[in-house]
Amino acid sequence: MATAFLSTANSFFPSSISPSTSSSCSSSSSSSSSLGTALVYLNNQNVQRRTLCKAFNESPPPTPALTKRGFSLCFITSLVLAAGNGCSNAIAAILEADDDEELLEKVKKDRKKRLERQGVISSSGQEKGYLQDVVYKLSEIGLAIDNNDLSTASSVLGGSTDTEWVKNANVAFNKLSSSPEEKTQVETFNSSLASLISSVTKNDVESSKVAFVTSATAFEKWTTLTGLVGQLKGL
Repeated sequence: MATAFLSTANSFFPSSISPSTSSSCSSSSSSSSSLGTALVYLNNQNVQRRTLCKAFNESPPPTPALTKRGFSLCFITSLVLAAGNGCSNAIAAILEADDDEELLEKVKKDRKKRLERQGVISSSGQEKGYLQDVVYKLSEIGLAIDNNDLSTASSVLGGSTDTEWVKNANVAFNKLSSSPEEKTQVETFNSSLASLISSVTKNDVESSKVAFVTSATAFEKWTTLTGLVGQLKGL
C-alpha cells in the first residue's frame, strides 16, 4: 500500500530521474489508470442508483377508486386538517346532503311502486268486487259465531274451501299480491279459513272463534299492505 502510494507520487517529478525511477513511474501510471477507471465506473453506478431512486420516489402512487361518498369523506378530511374543528358544521351539512339524496331516491322508488299498485287496483274492479264479498261474508260469519249460531255460520261459509266466494277471493289475492308479506297473509287467511270450516262443522264454538279471529286479522292485514283497506266498505 505504501509502495503504490510512493510510485504514484513519483509520477509528478521531472523526467531526468534514473531508469529505475522511470520503471517505477511506468508502473505507477498503470496503477493510476486502473484506479481512475474504477473510480469512473463507481461514479457511474452511483449516478444510476441516484437516478433510479429519484424516479421511484417521484413516481405518483396508484390512485384508489373512490365512490361519491368516499370522495366527500376525503374532501372533508382535508378540510379538517386545514381548518381544525371549525369545519364541523360544514362536514355535517355535506354528509346530511348526501344522506338526503339517498333518501330522496328511495322516496321516488316507493312513490313509483305506489302509483303502479294504484294503477293495478284501479283496473281491477271485478277483483275488488270479490274482495268486498269477502268482507260481507266475514261480517255475517263473525256475527253468527258471536251468537253461538254455528248453523248460520256454516251456511255462509259453504262447508268447504271450494265454494265460489273463496275461489273468487283467491283470484283477487293472486292478482293483487306482490310482496312476500302480502302472500304470507294470504296463506294465513286460507289455512285459518279451513280450520274455521272444520271447527264449525264439528260444532266447536271456541275453536271457531279462534279460527275466525285469525282469518279476519290476516285479511285485514292484507288489505292494509295492498292499499285496499280504504277502498272496501266495512273495514
